[in-house]
Amino acid sequence: MRILEFDHVSLAVDEFGDRSDPSVLLIAGATQSMDWWTPKFCGVLAAEGLHVVRFDQRDTGQSTTSPPGHPSYTGLDLATDPVRILDSLGIDAAHVVGLSMGGGIAQHLAVHAAHRVRTLTLIESSPAGGDCGDLPPPAPALSAAESALPEVRDWANASAVIDYRVEAERAYAGSLGFDEERCRAIATVEFGRSRHMGSSFTNHFLVASDAAIDPSLITAPTLVVHSDTDPLFPLPHGEALARLIPDAVLLRVDGMGHEAPPPQLWGTVVPALVDHTLSRERCLRNQGLS
Repeated sequence: MRILEFDHVSLAVDEFGDRSDPSVLLIAGATQSMDWWTPKFCGVLAAEGLHVVRFDQRDTGQSTTSPPGHPSYTGLDLATDPVRILDSLGIDAAHVVGLSMGGGIAQHLAVHAAHRVRTLTLIESSPAGGDCGDLPPPAPALSAAESALPEVRDWANASAVIDYRVEAERAYAGSLGFDEERCRAIATVEFGRSRHMGSSFTNHFLVASDAAIDPSLITAPTLVVHSDTDPLFPLPHGEALARLIPDAVLLRVDGMGHEAPPPQLWGTVVPALVDHTLSRERCLRNQGLS
C-alpha cells in the first residue's frame, strides 16, 4: 500500500497482480474503506490475469479525513478522485467496478471521463440520475436497525467502534445470512488502519448526491450485478440500471445483500467479471486499440 499526494489530499492505494495486465479499479461503497474489497478477493481477480487497484476514499482508511459532519470536499471530488489515481499510476484506462455509492461514482466516470473507462461493473447500485421511474424504497427493517445501533461515545475505542461496524453491516445482509466472524475480521483491520471512522459514518452521506448523471449516456460495456435480497436497493434498482444503460447485461445473484460479493458467490461473480473485462480486452486487441 502507498499514499498518493495531490493538492492537500492524500489517497491510500493498494495494488495486486502484474501491472502489465489489464487494470481493474475497485470503488467501495459509502463509509467503507478499501478493506471491504478483501485481499483474498483481489488476489482471486489477480490470479485471473488482472491488475487490481483498490483505494481508500476520502474519510476512510488512511486517506484524507475531515471532522465528522464537516466534509472538506464535495461529491464531485469523490467522483473525480479515481481519475487522479489513474493519472498517478500511469493507467490510461481501467475496468471500473463500483459498489453502491461507488457504483454512482463509476457511473459519473463513465459519462464524464468515458475514455478512462474500458468496462463498467455496477454491484448493488442504483441509477445516479436519469428517468428511472418509481423505484422501491429500502426495507423498513433498515431504519429500525439503524435506530438500534449501539452509541459510540469514543471513536478511538476499538471494541466499541468494531461492534458498531459489525451491527451496522448486519442489517445489510441478504438471505445467505450474516457472516459475523468475517465481518468482524474486516472491521478490525479497518479500525486499525483508519484515521477516524466517525468521519466516514457521517460525511459521505452529506455529499453523496452531489454528482448526479444520466446513466443512459454511458457507452462503456456494462455488467450490472444485483441480488434479489438487497435491503437498501431492491432488485428493481439493478433492473433499472440495466434498462437505462445501452446494451447493459444484468447478472442476478440470489442471496447477496447490500455488500461486496461474499466468498460463497465468488464462483458466480468472479467468472462473470473476468469474462466481462477480458472479452473487452480481446475486442480492443482485435481492433488494434489495446
